[in-house]
This record gives sequence, structure tokens and C-alpha cells, in this order.
Amino acid sequence: MVEVPESHTGWTFVTNHARVLAAIADNPNVRIRDIAAHCRLTERAVQRIISDLEQDGYLSHTRDGRSNTYRIEPDKVLRHPAEAGLTVASLLSLLVQDETDRARPGSRPSGFAGTSGAR
Repeated sequence: MVEVPESHTGWTFVTNHARVLAAIADNPNVRIRDIAAHCRLTERAVQRIISDLEQDGYLSHTRDGRSNTYRIEPDKVLRHPAEAGLTVASLLSLLVQDETDRARPGSRPSGFAGTSGAR
């Protein structure tokens, strides 16, 4: 039996749908099991999220043997009226780190200004 990941209490800035989408953007061949571990969700929850994303046209997949290759629709507009006009690509640009940034410990995503000099 697969162990259920430790849950998080309290609110967060990013939804589980965005986390799953970012994990797929990071690796289009990622396994559901690995997404679940990374996002601290159950595999069943990840399957439901992927189904939601596919149903609404944000994501598609092709089967290759026992694995899937996912394709994200980067030009698809986000669903909520408050994000009218913003695309999946713009969301993912905030959530997916560049490989070179990820390799450096304590690195910040490019364009991050930090809190010093805040207006």
C-alpha cells in the first residue's frame, strides 16, 4: 500500500491544480506517483486533477507503452475572471524554475527583486 503524503494545514498561495501543472511542465514524462510525492497529494487526487485539466483543454497526453507524455496548452487562458487574459504560459513562468536556478542552493527565480527596496 502506498503511503499517503503528509498533508499541509492552513492556506497556500498556489492551488493543487497549478502545482500538478507545474510538475508536468517541469517533466512532461513524469509519473503520477512522482507528481503525487512532489505535490504532497495522493495519486488518486493527482489523477482527478489531470482529468480536470484534460477535460478543460489545458493538458493532453499520449500513451507510450506504460507511460504517458503530457502536452500543456501554453496559450490557453486561465479560468478565473480575475486572471482574464493571463495564459497558462504566464502562470508557469512563475512556478517552474529554470534548471540553472534550481541547481544553485538558495537561488531565486530570475527577476525576483526580494523585499529590500520594496515600494
